[in-house]
Amino acid sequence: MGAVLGLCGAAQLACCCGSAACSLCCSACPSCKNSTSTRIMYAVMMLLGTIVACIMLSPGLQDALQKVPFCSDGEGGGQFIDIAANTVQVNCSGLVGYLAVYRLCFAMSLFFFIMAVMMIGVKSSKDPRAGIQNGFWAIKYLILIGGIIGAFFIPRGSFGDVWMYFGMIGGFLFILIQLVLIIDFAHSWAEAWVDKYEETESRGWYCALLSFTFLNYALAIAAVVLFYVFYTTSESCGLHKFFISFNLILCVIISIVSILPKVQESQPRSGLLQASVITLYTMYLTWSAMTNAPDKNCKPNWGQVIHGETPSDDDKDMKYYRIYYGDEPAFDSESIASLIIWFFCVLYSSMRTASNSQASRLTMSDKVLLKDDNSASGDPESGDDHRVWDNEDDGVAYSWSFFHTMFGLATLYVMMTLTNWFTPSNSDLSTLSSNMAAVWVKIVSSWICLFLYSWTLVAPLILSNRDFS
Repeated sequence: MGAVLGLCGAAQLACCCGSAACSLCCSACPSCKNSTSTRIMYAVMMLLGTIVACIMLSPGLQDALQKVPFCSDGEGGGQFIDIAANTVQVNCSGLVGYLAVYRLCFAMSLFFFIMAVMMIGVKSSKDPRAGIQNGFWAIKYLILIGGIIGAFFIPRGSFGDVWMYFGMIGGFLFILIQLVLIIDFAHSWAEAWVDKYEETESRGWYCALLSFTFLNYALAIAAVVLFYVFYTTSESCGLHKFFISFNLILCVIISIVSILPKVQESQPRSGLLQASVITLYTMYLTWSAMTNAPDKNCKPNWGQVIHGETPSDDDKDMKYYRIYYGDEPAFDSESIASLIIWFFCVLYSSMRTASNSQASRLTMSDKVLLKDDNSASGDPESGDDHRVWDNEDDGVAYSWSFFHTMFGLATLYVMMTLTNWFTPSNSDLSTLSSNMAAVWVKIVSSWICLFLYSWTLVAPLILSNRDFS
């Protein structure tokens, strides 16, 4: 699957180099929808930006740059290039650290937001703006690179403080949208299965509802037990105990509320399946928050748990032990794997949210553009030789404007996550999985999720004059 997606993106990339390259590449690639390959190209753009941001935050990069002959130590303030006697010194301090990531993401998010404004109201690929959305890749990459370079000439001043607040707003909006879609998914899942059961009166659907409800609650209870066993092992872990206990109480409350007679009367399809999904997701956010806690005494040593190894007194003097148990954070293979998984989850969420069905729910629009992809012109099955074929003649396959808006917000979310949210001055990749800012962001996200779900239950009772169907 990854190879096919890569080839589709390669076909689009070749098209920016000329017709000959495009024809050569497309002849070797499998059939690919234009809407798919376009999204892949923007995803590659965001991926490359994230990789560069990670490099800028690499531990020790600042010291490595000081060994470069033309790099100065940055004592010259905001001046980027300093021409001294017969020498040219470049202030390389601006190329690393959280301010460098801020500048990079400023240019990227601005690019996506401008594209979002340009694509407002596009209904099909027959719109003249379709060429900008689906082509001119070389020009778009050059514009983005130029914008990134230009961002590094922004005077330091108060840029970092001001842009941090913009980043926090954008990052929280991205989180909020994902929480809304999680809740919508829970309701849609339950309603679909209840409808199936009512239409067919099949015991299979009834058993499926009960089974998945039981499974979700069983996983959530097992998670709570494991949290108390592995994440509250020290007297200093009081905050973890509070997180686990408080979120557990809230989950019990929403489960009870979901089956109250008044709630059932206003929402007949409300039930424990939705509550179990939200409960399980809340436990996931709680676990994710605790894994980001800086206190290593409140997190399990998985090597010791798996292999049963207890470090001796001599081992405690070794660097690897100080890194794990002390105040010295590490950026190891586990952190790299977590970073990769996290990024692709963000990328998937951004692309999935931009689909017409999800966008229509978020914008409260009744109009959803749906069509048969095979009916679009350029389909290879209709005899056309073009392998990247236009499947949006009659209507766009996703909201182009909302797609770029989500990528802009995702860029801000990536920026804030990499730079420790409201404590950016202490950020590098070694603190990515060990900072209190990430802990509170995830815990607050779990509370917001529980509040939003509770509101969907009680809103029809409080606002009885409104139609929530």
